[in-house]
Amino acid sequence: MKAGKILTYLGATIFTLYFLVPLYLLFLIAFSPAKFTLEALYPSLILKQFTLNNLIYAFTQYDFISPFLKSFFVASLVGILAIVLGVPAGYGLSRLPSRLAYGIIVLLLITNMVPGLIVAIPISVEFIKLHLFDSIPGLALVQELVTLPLAVFILQGTFSAVPREIEYQAKMDGASTFSFLTDVLMPVALPGIVTAFLISWMFSWDEFTYAILLSPIHPTLPVEIYLNIERGNELAAVAFSLVFTIPVIVLTLILQKYLKGEYLAGGVKY
Repeated sequence: MKAGKILTYLGATIFTLYFLVPLYLLFLIAFSPAKFTLEALYPSLILKQFTLNNLIYAFTQYDFISPFLKSFFVASLVGILAIVLGVPAGYGLSRLPSRLAYGIIVLLLITNMVPGLIVAIPISVEFIKLHLFDSIPGLALVQELVTLPLAVFILQGTFSAVPREIEYQAKMDGASTFSFLTDVLMPVALPGIVTAFLISWMFSWDEFTYAILLSPIHPTLPVEIYLNIERGNELAAVAFSLVFTIPVIVLTLILQKYLKGEYLAGGVKY
């Protein structure tokens, strides 16, 4: 038993370091003079001198606000659409026979197996005709192709976990289908709904393939970071990457109480 606990703690430590070390290196490069990091033959792994010059230089010499806002608005729209479209779809599937619902969900998820490059090129041609190319709504609609099946999968499982007796009782008390959804079902299934929103938002926030093909003129923040690296502006890319992680951390901390296994698997906890 003791050996099992040691292995568990060791595995958790390795897993934590796997995610924290890249973030630490990002902070190190952002707040250290370049002579200790990017310009050094043997970069230091500890903070020898603290500086804000890297951030000041990046934010004053390069456009950061426009890509950041575009990424934020696109991700927010993707999350909202995932809920607006996913809630009725997930509820409808939850009321179908399980085999039929499972088949439909598998069919939806199979669409994510198609490479984004194959999908983005023909869509970009049509979006040019529809004046949606390089726009926030156009990019959000394309990213929804990936996020919506995942949201429906989560919401279908969430609604399936709600006992049918609750719906029957609400109908006996005179509730309409709409009032049952808004006043009874959605409050009970709120953890699953929030989880679907967060997953959709986070996917859009760091999505790259659709963004670089469908929004090349006014890029999102991930594309802007990539372009700065390609141009040799590593310090600007590091500064932008640092700010890029902040909304994810803040949103995750706010909604962390909903990020539990039973919600991701579609369960509802009473």
